[in-house]
Amino acid sequence: MTDQEFLAALEDCTLPAAAFRHRDHLRAAWAYLERMPFGTALDRMRSTLQRYARSQGSPDRYHETVTVAYMCLVQTHRELNPADRWDDFVARNPELFVSGLLSSYYDRATLASPLARRVFVLEPRTLP
Repeated sequence: MTDQEFLAALEDCTLPAAAFRHRDHLRAAWAYLERMPFGTALDRMRSTLQRYARSQGSPDRYHETVTVAYMCLVQTHRELNPADRWDDFVARNPELFVSGLLSSYYDRATLASPLARRVFVLEPRTLP
């Protein structure tokens, strides 16, 4: 499936839930960021994920902080390790696919909070 076909299936909510795991979320982020500026891509990702979650009967699965954080990480990695194709991006950025990556940036309790689900939260850190 091409990136355009993938995004179309995601946006019209015909993509099976089994075909939309962590890697697929990152593919959607990458594909949006390849096509539009960051702010526009973030808005599109946000609305697509919320609509998709509702279509799956799980509107509460959407998580604002996780969405924004991964969009930022994908954008940063696109700049540091550019790739014209999704498979090349995956090969050049394996750290994005490590389970628990956001625990490098957030405490578990912060991500589990109702606030972090609703709005983007920056984790406070003590500076050295």
